[in-house]
Amino acid sequence: MNILILGAGGREHTLAWKLKQSKKLTQLFVAPGNAGTASIATNLAIGVNDFEAIKNAVINHTITMVIVGPEDPLVNGIHDFFLNDDALKAIPVIGPQKAAATLEGSKDFAKEFMMRHNIPTAAYESFTAESLDKGYQFLESLKPPYVLKADGLAAGKGVVILKDLQEAKNELKSMLVDAKFGTASTTVVIEEFLDGIELSVFVLTDGKNYKVLPTAKDYKRIGEGDTGLNTGGMGAISPVPFANDEFMNKIHSQVVKPTVEGLKIDNLPYKGFIFIGLIKVANEPKVIEYNVRLGDPETEVVIPRIKNDLLEVFAAVANGTLDTINLELDERTATTVMAVSGGYPEAYEKGKVITGIENVTDAIVFQAGTTLKNDKIITAGGRVLAVTAFGQDYKEALKKSYENIAKLNFDKIYYRKDLGFDL
Repeated sequence: MNILILGAGGREHTLAWKLKQSKKLTQLFVAPGNAGTASIATNLAIGVNDFEAIKNAVINHTITMVIVGPEDPLVNGIHDFFLNDDALKAIPVIGPQKAAATLEGSKDFAKEFMMRHNIPTAAYESFTAESLDKGYQFLESLKPPYVLKADGLAAGKGVVILKDLQEAKNELKSMLVDAKFGTASTTVVIEEFLDGIELSVFVLTDGKNYKVLPTAKDYKRIGEGDTGLNTGGMGAISPVPFANDEFMNKIHSQVVKPTVEGLKIDNLPYKGFIFIGLIKVANEPKVIEYNVRLGDPETEVVIPRIKNDLLEVFAAVANGTLDTINLELDERTATTVMAVSGGYPEAYEKGKVITGIENVTDAIVFQAGTTLKNDKIITAGGRVLAVTAFGQDYKEALKKSYENIAKLNFDKIYYRKDLGFDL
């Protein structure tokens, strides 16, 4: 099979690394890819939302399956684009159709879906610029801290949590009236704050059948002790030690099953990953958000723990035969630590030469924001490298991740040294 992965981050490098091990693979392409994918696949200089260029590449390279990494092309309807084109409609796309991708594309849509299917989540209301005063009143009815979420896609930066009521009101006005997040904050969802510990559950579905993948916990804040600004993720651990059998049974019965059933009831065709962001509140699971693809950096700990031939699994998703797959998982813990550019998630410099990757032992380096220049690997993004290692528990795995990330270097390299502190 000739496979095309869309995307350019650590998630896509991890998927490419895993698919490269498949006996069913003939050729592997990544668009646009990074320096890491360039070493194991053919990079194509195509943007993930350039559907016509993607179509040409699929035809020219006789691609037999497309795997979509990021959310943007899914929310923009790439799956529908394939289904509506006679030259493409027979080629399976791993990722939901546009209507189902609205689960991530609109926070309001996702909350309504949860309410409709009795999936536990925080109480909420949605507001626009016209209902700003009602938004102020709703904030006054809540206890701090206050959670404000831009309805649309804001590159993982559209959620603000504030302790001061006046600050929350100012933020609401900034989002709705001053368009702080552009069209993404035309509608803002205000939620009750849930106090607990977070985890992510990944589900793979063919639209009828589903498999629950390993749990993971990621660390979003830039600073140690979970302080400072939100990032795309500073590292992850899988499995989550506190997600015991009893708690996982609750997640399965109260969240996973009604989510997959709800997609069928609402006629939202879905072939791909469902990322369920959860919080454990007094031993009960509540859904914070849905994403319609794998998370990053969770992919870098979840995918390496799957022992199956991933291409066989994806073929079963495409064919609607996922029930025939027996998912085999590595029992060990996987951890990944993310090295980022100095200044990230605010302004940072690119083009720094990366050294030391060849010195890493007993760990895997997945590349995210990298590119090649004059045969050198250089930084090309905020999150640059993820170092994944295995251990009998998260402490042993983290020790290996940290020993190896210390071998890497580029100007102003930064990584958190406290992952797992809350476990």
